[in-house]
Amino acid sequence: MNESIKEIAKLQQYIEDHIHDEITLLKLARESNYSPWYVDKLFKKHVNKSPMQYIKERRLTLAALMLRDHPMKVMDVALEFLFDSHEGFTRAFSKHFGISPYRYKVETPAIRLFLPYIVSDYKSFEQRRTESVETQAIPIFTQVIERPERKLILKRGEKAKHYFAYCEEVGCDIWGILTSIKEALYEPVGLWLPNKLKAGKSTYVQGVEVPLTYDKSIPDGFEIITLKPQFYMIFQGPKYDDCDFMEAIDRFNQAVSTFDPTVYGYEFDLDEAPVFQLEPRGERGYIEAKPIRKINL
Repeated sequence: MNESIKEIAKLQQYIEDHIHDEITLLKLARESNYSPWYVDKLFKKHVNKSPMQYIKERRLTLAALMLRDHPMKVMDVALEFLFDSHEGFTRAFSKHFGISPYRYKVETPAIRLFLPYIVSDYKSFEQRRTESVETQAIPIFTQVIERPERKLILKRGEKAKHYFAYCEEVGCDIWGILTSIKEALYEPVGLWLPNKLKAGKSTYVQGVEVPLTYDKSIPDGFEIITLKPQFYMIFQGPKYDDCDFMEAIDRFNQAVSTFDPTVYGYEFDLDEAPVFQLEPRGERGYIEAKPIRKINL
């Protein structure tokens, strides 16, 4: 891995570990092998933000989540994230999210949280897709769940069929908005829609499920649809190193491609409901769900 990318990833982790402590550019430089000037340059190159802007947006995001999920006063949250006054915190929060922290605490609308990815030395998606992946047997855990009728808040692309094309069309910050939706039934997901749900747009979308009773406004550019009750077969692969996530997903796909659900009394129902994936995280393995229906054996 490129040495400067290693340092940025290390500094990102340092920031997460010390988000409640004072962090200066000089401290970041001391944690790395570079000067303060070069640390600033690397952040702007790889993260598209200065280190101080990065830290401020992370603190505001975590403060928003604390206001949403805990019965804390606005001032107490401000102090938790090193804002020295109620006024300064309110001004920064309002400027960043377009809503005051008090109003957000009461109404909890969807806002654009800053959920950064940890920089790594990933090859391009297309390059990885064309490289051969050694075929090897991997364990796949499976289970069947039943999802009730519910709503899906989603953001469509134009023609995207996978995550990377979706990011080019829509952007890579949709996850932060979806994560902010307090009424979400589960974490946000990436979905591959069947033709009946595509509405002439992209196959791949990102969204989050909410109850049928959800009646709040949704963010601009998003829409909400109703999903029918559906059985799903959940597939979970083994843990993997996050730097090797594309190889892990390829091996997962190879293993699942030969899976026969009829052995368990089901068949895939891909024309009726979306396939969905959870956020790829190495510590839990890659997780994907395919719609199924019962068959008579």
